[in-house]
Amino acid sequence: MHDSASWAVRLGGDMFLAQALHRSYAVFPADDANCAPLLSWGDLNTILATHRMEPPRLRLSQDGETVPLHRYSAPITNRRGVTWNRVHPAELHARLAEGASLVVDAIDEIHPPIGAAAEALERFLGTPVQTNAYASWTEKEGFGRHWDDHDVVVVQQHGAKRWRLWEPTRTAPTFRDVESPEEPDGEPVADIVLHPGDVLYLPRGWWHAVTADQGTESLHLTFGLVTHTGGGLIGWLVDQMQADTIMRLDVPRHAEPAEKSAYRNALQAAMTTALSDPALIDRWADSTDTTHFGRPAPSLPYVEALPARREITVRITATRAKLTTNTAAGAVTLAAAGTEWEFAEQATPLLRTLLKGEPVTIGALADAARLETKDVAGLLTDLIKGQAVAVVKATP
Repeated sequence: MHDSASWAVRLGGDMFLAQALHRSYAVFPADDANCAPLLSWGDLNTILATHRMEPPRLRLSQDGETVPLHRYSAPITNRRGVTWNRVHPAELHARLAEGASLVVDAIDEIHPPIGAAAEALERFLGTPVQTNAYASWTEKEGFGRHWDDHDVVVVQQHGAKRWRLWEPTRTAPTFRDVESPEEPDGEPVADIVLHPGDVLYLPRGWWHAVTADQGTESLHLTFGLVTHTGGGLIGWLVDQMQADTIMRLDVPRHAEPAEKSAYRNALQAAMTTALSDPALIDRWADSTDTTHFGRPAPSLPYVEALPARREITVRITATRAKLTTNTAAGAVTLAAAGTEWEFAEQATPLLRTLLKGEPVTIGALADAARLETKDVAGLLTDLIKGQAVAVVKATP
């Protein structure tokens, strides 16, 4: 699932967006075409051994409580007096055998296959994604029954994991809320066992209890989706309305009642007008997509202009960029990472190729647009400076 089309197929495409997303849980059994694991036990061992893994990036949890760091790591001090905690393998094994669950937060940032899958899911759903890895060895619950304030897509990697689900007890709960959801009553509405390749989608607010009680160790990935609420939309709209004088005036807290009433009426009228725009949600979506930086990366060794070498490989890092063609003007506009670039319409095939999200050589981009290599290198230099593109393979 390294591209958005694969995610669309895996989750059911438009039917998933219309019937499941933000509404109800859904289970997708393993698909032979897309069930190859993104993370092996060997990968996880290497990550734990070669990175300075400390909370919150690495943590252990048991019975809903965080296991103290000193119970599975040892402090290391170098000759300059810098101290960090290094995983103690034997102690780590002991805690996991006792029933603790292991979590690696944001593993998409340190393991490229998972990073590519997270980017592809961002393209499909139009929202930032963070991926965590969870490993368990016993039937003890690492986190107890709980709910999350964001939707998740769970992909089982190895072994089996049991998920018991209860419906939300508060509609669309959020992290910053006026009250907390009550504990659910009764039996779970679903009791699911995920095997390698199986996928579970769970909207925010759904209570769940998760255990590795199937007689085998379990390793799964959770792709967490950033939540977009009406409150966020209103916040964005207020920023857009700063051109209106009423939004910039001081609130007349010390004025006479009549002046306060006039101010409130003017404010209400401005908000009503803004909210009545039929294209409001589409404008908000375009704005959030094109101002999001995605996953920017350096392009070393090229700290100045990108050389005109056909073998250099690049990729777009702004996962939600938008392309607009103005045929009358013979131009095409790319909006990404908070910047807009206007190019000649001839660059359209090049830009469409970039927007697929796959690594591509300068030569292939030049051939797609029938442009000189030096011109493509110049175009890409501008996009690299704008943090929308990065080099993924340099030339010797």
